[in-house]
Amino acid sequence: MKRLKRKKQHVQVHENGSLKRETDNGKKHKLAEIHHALNCDPVDIETLRKAAASKGGLLTDELRRKVWPKLLNINAFDLPHKPSKDVRENHKDYNQVLLDVRRSMKRFPKGMPAAERAVLQEQLIDIILDVLKRCPQLHYYQGYHDVAVTLLLVVGERMALALLDKLSNFHLRDFMDPTMDSTKHILNYLMPILEQVDPDLHDFMLRAEVGTIFALSWLITWYGHVLPEFKHTLRLYDFFLASHPLMPIYLAAAIVLHREKEVKRTECDMAMVHHLLSRIPQDLPYELLIARAQELFDQYPPAVLAKKAALQPRKSLSISTFQAFQLSTQHQRPDSILQRLTRNQGSFSRHASPGSDLALLPRDSSSVWGRGDRMVKMAVWGLSATLGAAVFAVAQTAMDWGPEVLLQLF
Repeated sequence: MKRLKRKKQHVQVHENGSLKRETDNGKKHKLAEIHHALNCDPVDIETLRKAAASKGGLLTDELRRKVWPKLLNINAFDLPHKPSKDVRENHKDYNQVLLDVRRSMKRFPKGMPAAERAVLQEQLIDIILDVLKRCPQLHYYQGYHDVAVTLLLVVGERMALALLDKLSNFHLRDFMDPTMDSTKHILNYLMPILEQVDPDLHDFMLRAEVGTIFALSWLITWYGHVLPEFKHTLRLYDFFLASHPLMPIYLAAAIVLHREKEVKRTECDMAMVHHLLSRIPQDLPYELLIARAQELFDQYPPAVLAKKAALQPRKSLSISTFQAFQLSTQHQRPDSILQRLTRNQGSFSRHASPGSDLALLPRDSSSVWGRGDRMVKMAVWGLSATLGAAVFAVAQTAMDWGPEVLLQLF
């Protein structure tokens, strides 16, 4: 019996080892595909979209810093300047943004020094106000800061400003109207999806009169406000950045369908069903749900749902502008060429690219602390906070794969 037991254990170890090798090989293949797509001229945007949406997403924050800008057609060597000092002056949204950012402590990596977090929060306020100042047609909503902080923690201040500006004018545009009408319109797509897939569940929710408000915070924050772990938020951002603006509502449908038995076991009462659905379980199978959301989108595209539910796509700026937005991403140059072009134009620093916060550091950093220039000190703290957040996020993702991957990253 002991010999048989040892043999069984040996087989199990062998199987686990084979599975690990297959997983590692799959990741190496995906990394190679992503790097090849980034270096194509023009950039192979379709391969990048598929990589971001497929299992595991973009794998590391280092890759996200390269791929996210391409998904949104942003030139990493032509970024907007940091927000000016007067961006907060007489801004109608300043007080609300300040309150929301002050309450966002849980969105920062655990263990981050308070000083670094404080600097990042100041950057977050300025980024949000700067986008709103650049685009007066946009209106701030509570939850917008959850999107902004996710971008800031991954890509740093200037790139986050560029990404947030682009998202605000396209993917998030419907949420930034002066009223909630466009947001409600997007939420209205949820029930028709459920009706197509599970009529019984759909009818149960109608009888409970629960509506769709339970999914509001999911939608407008891209789930950043409700997920307990940052790695899951990043995985969803990979998916959403590569997808149609309505994909978050398809994911909401996938989550509700996944919890179908729980919902039907609940008392058919609005308060009870809302209480259940508004709390996302911590053990959701995100990769399965992402795949299900994509299947739902393919089977029941927005145009089909709009007809069945008598919805009007023209009401949604995010939907109506998406095709033009996608076309705009098709002819991007790889970063190596953009860098060379920028250098030839005389705007490229010898020490760091214009898209890098490193370019903002003085050459002799030791002299900074010898002077009493408080603003310069804050700039250096801001840089260290930004880089610190990135390291935290990269390390967290890498540890999920194993120590050998972490060693490769550093």
